[in-house]
Amino acid sequence: MSEERPTLESLELKKPLDKMTVKELRELCINKMPLIAGASGMDKETLISNIKEFLGIEEEEGAVSPYKDQILTIKKQIKGMRADKTEIASRKDRSILRRKINKMKNALVLWQKLCNNFIFKIFENSC
Repeated sequence: MSEERPTLESLELKKPLDKMTVKELRELCINKMPLIAGASGMDKETLISNIKEFLGIEEEEGAVSPYKDQILTIKKQIKGMRADKTEIASRKDRSILRRKINKMKNALVLWQKLCNNFIFKIFENSC
């Protein structure tokens, strides 16, 4: 009567453990990992560390996304554009610059999603 230990693939998680809420993590522990005792009283950090320990996942310290440089440059460009926006006298030019800033912010959101997906892929492959 040996009960198989679940793997990360068998859990079929829809998002990374770090992005899950405490409620979702507790449900995961209670329903799919009954060997983790006291899950209902744990906070998020201890739940995540216990789940990773249970699944045999070592935490990678310093896992930096390759997209981090692009994200930082976009943020610097947005900051500079905002400073320029206050100096412009023409309403039309301010409006054009405002639209450029919004496009940059949208690009920034896409880069951050790529970064999160990259980290999630590293997390999946570490098992």
